[in-house]
Amino acid sequence: MATAPRHSRHGDLRAAAPRPGGMASVLIQRSVEVGRVSWWAILLCLACDPGVPDPVLDLPHRSNDAPGGAEVARDIRTLDLEAREERIYTEIAQGNVPSSLRQLGRVEMTGEIDGRMHRVTFWVTPDYLAVGSDADFFLVPLSPQMAQRIADLVGGSLPTPLMVDAVWASARVRLAPIRLGPDEFMTTVRYFERHHHMVQAQRLLFHVPPGVIVAGHKKDIVLTASLSENPGKVAIYGWHRLDGLPIQPLSTVLRDSWVGYNHGIRLVDRGILVDGAVRDLSDVLRDPELAPLLSADGVMAEARYSVLRGDG
Repeated sequence: MATAPRHSRHGDLRAAAPRPGGMASVLIQRSVEVGRVSWWAILLCLACDPGVPDPVLDLPHRSNDAPGGAEVARDIRTLDLEAREERIYTEIAQGNVPSSLRQLGRVEMTGEIDGRMHRVTFWVTPDYLAVGSDADFFLVPLSPQMAQRIADLVGGSLPTPLMVDAVWASARVRLAPIRLGPDEFMTTVRYFERHHHMVQAQRLLFHVPPGVIVAGHKKDIVLTASLSENPGKVAIYGWHRLDGLPIQPLSTVLRDSWVGYNHGIRLVDRGILVDGAVRDLSDVLRDPELAPLLSADGVMAEARYSVLRGDG
């Protein structure tokens, strides 16, 4: 194709199936350069050419006058959940995201099905979702509805528990979980800020470079087949100790309106490789033969959360 539009933020291109998410931003850019090459051909090239760059988040450039993370955190301290998440969504949609989050990191994992080994490659944000700049950012715990909206915005997905394990195993930096005493304030922005500053102190202590995959400091909002039996719930998993064991086993106990200070949003590109072939993550999770590679609890007919509050 000679030209290619940038992904719409209103879903019109989302109907062109299957869309491989943020990866398409880079690949469509390359298709413009090479002329009449279909973007699926370029996707296939990714499978055979390790020199093709890793995908990036499909977001606008950050404006020079965009507020830093500390300012956004101050602005949303007194807002209710819906209002504060709408503000966060607006900031992210306008590109107020650190540059260190934009280049996705590659994760490799293997699995055995019926005696045959398979290799899966997927791409994730190096850290949990944040607003602000590289020098002044704020990690933002979110409800699953808003996490899904943002994933949809960039053509991405949330991970499964098996993918979270693979991210931790692939992480260049693993931070020890910091636990704060549970109380009635643990879902407030001030609690979020307190935990964020403690994680930042860890980063400084261990000289964590920007842009590398870092894990261990948050629980993940995840996808699981059991969500279909637990409408109105959020699935959380992870917060791995340094020995690799997660503090949080997979749980769907909490209501989807409960957002804790230790919840994190790790975005996954929907374009993945299975044994070198390009696949859409949602299609793989619907496939009875391949789903066990990424889902320990079976096929997911709908590998996403509703974006409507109170749905189900």
